[in-house]
Amino acid sequence: MLDLSYEAVMARKNEIMKKAVGIDYAVFEFGKIGFDYEGMMEKVAYSIPKMQAIQAEAKVGNTPLFELKNITKLVRKYSEPGKGARIFIKDEAANASGSFKARRAAISIYHAEKNGYKGAIAATSGNYGSAVASQAAQRGLKSIIVQEVYDSRKIGQPEILEKARKCEAFGAETVQLTVGPELFYVFLRLLEETGYFNASLYTPFAIAGVETLGYEIAEQVYSKEGKYPDVVVATNAGGGNLTGTARGLIKAGAVETEIIGASVDLSGLHMASDTDFNRKSFTTGHTGFGVPFTTLPDRSDVPRNAARVLRYMDRYVTVTQGDVFYVTELLSQIEGIERGPAGNTSLAAAIALAKEMDEDKIIIVQETEYTGAGKHSMPQLTFARRNGIEIRRGNPAENVPGKNIIIPENIGQIVVEDLEMKKLKRNYIKNAVGNKNITEITQKDLQFLKQDLKLQEEEVLKILKVYDVQVL
Repeated sequence: MLDLSYEAVMARKNEIMKKAVGIDYAVFEFGKIGFDYEGMMEKVAYSIPKMQAIQAEAKVGNTPLFELKNITKLVRKYSEPGKGARIFIKDEAANASGSFKARRAAISIYHAEKNGYKGAIAATSGNYGSAVASQAAQRGLKSIIVQEVYDSRKIGQPEILEKARKCEAFGAETVQLTVGPELFYVFLRLLEETGYFNASLYTPFAIAGVETLGYEIAEQVYSKEGKYPDVVVATNAGGGNLTGTARGLIKAGAVETEIIGASVDLSGLHMASDTDFNRKSFTTGHTGFGVPFTTLPDRSDVPRNAARVLRYMDRYVTVTQGDVFYVTELLSQIEGIERGPAGNTSLAAAIALAKEMDEDKIIIVQETEYTGAGKHSMPQLTFARRNGIEIRRGNPAENVPGKNIIIPENIGQIVVEDLEMKKLKRNYIKNAVGNKNITEITQKDLQFLKQDLKLQEEEVLKILKVYDVQVL
């Protein structure tokens, strides 16, 4: 009989994960902190043409790209003369399951079927759960989705409950938990008991699946406009969205396109806190995930996270909860497209960024998501009010996460706040060496850090010196 205590299951996590993913991550490891990232992606993931074929077979990909002409006109009314970039949106709600995460799931579930797994399990409270369930249904596999849904009062957020409904509509079994450390424990136990595939968000399959999105954007924009986009904005949480999109853009030739990550500012709220859990109105695309995964990517449910945003991200900005609610209504009422909050986080950022850019420039919002009962603004705002959050119109600059939601009075009040990239990169190194008490690294480690952080060698050495780390 296996010991199913928390301590025993956690002690077996590496063994469980190796069986459930089918990747020996150890072969890519070197030095004290480094690993062969590109080698892993090249050896494990699939090519762009192969993934396009897999996704087309599974009702995924080749989604439309729309120019938001009415929003662009409105932006220009609040911009300096000659400013106000053209805003386009990639409508990923057209995918099976209704979000870009169908791209990740299509490749993961194909790989699971190809390698003889009878089912797949994913730990997610987001759109990825329904994407896995949708893809598993098409290939005749079982699916289990493990979600953090409730606080200790057994009160669940409308958006997560909507996503659970969507998973179950596709035939998945949902395991719904309260917020806390038991999520990973339950996930590991289910993987061990069932022998199912770990359809993690962070495997090379899942990240490579998003490359087709970036590739399509580059091709569509070039076909329409004769040039690649100037800026692509990606909502950032765990990092796979931005990483995969950036890799696809680069593979298509759009090497000069600026990659900007956008998150909802939830600073001050702890995502693992029972009291904070229901004081936020966004379940993904916020700083509570975005910042920790940026500065410690290998905190994921696989030994090495293939989502590594600091390799690709040129700028990281935040918007407020009120901004996103405002933009959700704006998109519906002047563009006739009703979509959920994840992509509208990037759209809010794009509106603010477009005001800074020349009017002949092109900025792409690289995803939308489906909307449903729990994703609408009204259920979300009603839920927030019931949890003691003040809701009012005004200046979003007065936003205090967990205290209020300020809905802008006009589009001119939507601005972005920049997160300091140098600070994020310093914290990445601090976490990489501090968590293992490392005082010396190898030359290969140094080269890995240069690539993982997109820094010059002197810059990396300067940060290492702050933390008393020597290079052998």
